[in-house]
Amino acid sequence: MSKETEVLVEFDPNIPLQEREDIIVCEGVNKWYSNELHVLRDVDVSIKQGEIVCILGPSGSGKSTFIRTINALEKIQKGQITVDGIELSEDNANIDAIRKETGMVFQSFNLFPHLTILKNITLSPIWVKKWPKAKAEKIALELLERVGIPEQAHKYPGQLSGGQQQRVAIARALAMQPKIMLFDEPTSALDPEMVKEVLDVMKELCDTGMTMLVVTHEMSFAREVADRIILFDQGELVEMGTPTELFDNPKHERTKTFLSKIL
Repeated sequence: MSKETEVLVEFDPNIPLQEREDIIVCEGVNKWYSNELHVLRDVDVSIKQGEIVCILGPSGSGKSTFIRTINALEKIQKGQITVDGIELSEDNANIDAIRKETGMVFQSFNLFPHLTILKNITLSPIWVKKWPKAKAEKIALELLERVGIPEQAHKYPGQLSGGQQQRVAIARALAMQPKIMLFDEPTSALDPEMVKEVLDVMKELCDTGMTMLVVTHEMSFAREVADRIILFDQGELVEMGTPTELFDNPKHERTKTFLSKIL
């Protein structure tokens, strides 16, 4: 892997996590879909540089909506979100700047079916970053090597398994060299035998210094890789702590109930 494809870590990874600067700050975040549907309720949380945060909660708890607000895929009606010092606002320039800092991987792969894997990955670097085609393709091939499927470069998405397509989606997000990666239940649409191959790629990424927010139902993954775990319920941030704190000694009754049903 060349230096060009390495994660751009702009902090000293030897600094203890608690002493690092915040890269994401959410203050009093509220989101309504209608006057009756209040999906995020006064969410306050800060994420450190290089921190890996797994977000848990039942379906409809607001966890996916929450990470989608960080890059303005969902607009908030009240509160403030700051990403790498840039305040999220109605200003399109600010939104564009934040989106350049954040890569996102969705439940569905969202690949262009009519483009080869290589072209899916190089499209944004060429059009948004204005990279020469040769540079974009070189980095794309290195990223495909990194996620373990270099031989798929000239195939089309429909020729790949679900796990392979999701690994392409991760490579595509990394091609923009983001500081932050957002994962919205990246394994939920996969057959069980394909889940491990995607989680293995994500585990490797955890060791690079990338800041990661992961909405997931994979409890063993969360326990293994997370610096901190957050539990959402009914739009509220119910509890957060280290994996040991949350799994082994939860404080909130709602957390205890949730974990008792899934562990």
